[in-house]
Amino acid sequence: MAGHSKYKNIMHRKGAQDKKRSGMFSKLSREITVAAKMGLPDVEMNPRLRAAVNAAKAQSMPKDNIQRSIDKAARGDAETYEEIRYEGFGPGGVSLIIEALTDNRNRTATNVRTAVSKNGGNLGASGSVSHAFDRMGLISYPAKSGDPDKVFEAALDAGAQDVSSSDDGHEIWTEIGDLHEVAKALEPVLGIAEGAKLAWRPQVMVDVNESDAATLLKLIDTLDEDDDVQQVWGNYEVSDEIMEKLS
Repeated sequence: MAGHSKYKNIMHRKGAQDKKRSGMFSKLSREITVAAKMGLPDVEMNPRLRAAVNAAKAQSMPKDNIQRSIDKAARGDAETYEEIRYEGFGPGGVSLIIEALTDNRNRTATNVRTAVSKNGGNLGASGSVSHAFDRMGLISYPAKSGDPDKVFEAALDAGAQDVSSSDDGHEIWTEIGDLHEVAKALEPVLGIAEGAKLAWRPQVMVDVNESDAATLLKLIDTLDEDDDVQQVWGNYEVSDEIMEKLS
């Protein structure tokens, strides 16, 4: 395990959370419905559903909304969503992996391609950038869950592979097959995680200058606002100094 590096990833960039609250709930609901539809509508028997529900609770999503999303799948009247992954490049040569859940592949492809091309990037073929990422499990905790030493020890005991802690929070990385067992083992020590999901971890980070960072963050905001886009992963690093200038 690597210890307490200040590893930063695209999915933990902060800002404008209140404005995006409605959109966030929509994405969480969609993931809950898909998870319940793919397996049993029981959080104890369905690890993906358990992770989705815990993520929703961590974001203070109302219990009624959570249950409604589960019931929708259980009744069989939920939309049929397809999981799609797009790969490409953003400003500054950064690599991007965009994950979507959609009921209209053509709509999503058009929206994603437009957002990327209008903000200094371009989409590539499947596999064009994912070879530079490792597919792993990621469990996220807020900084208040504990100091880096406490989180490191808990993760080590739970069987995690790596831990990264910063002022923004803690990222606990696992092997794909260990994700849900590690997440379950951490709950008695650290509480319910903000998120537990399969993730793309960059093998090498790319430093982005101020000009490229401004365009890149605009691209990420545009993608975040699309209801079909669930997650954007990238290999970029923006310094605190540049972030201060752009905020």
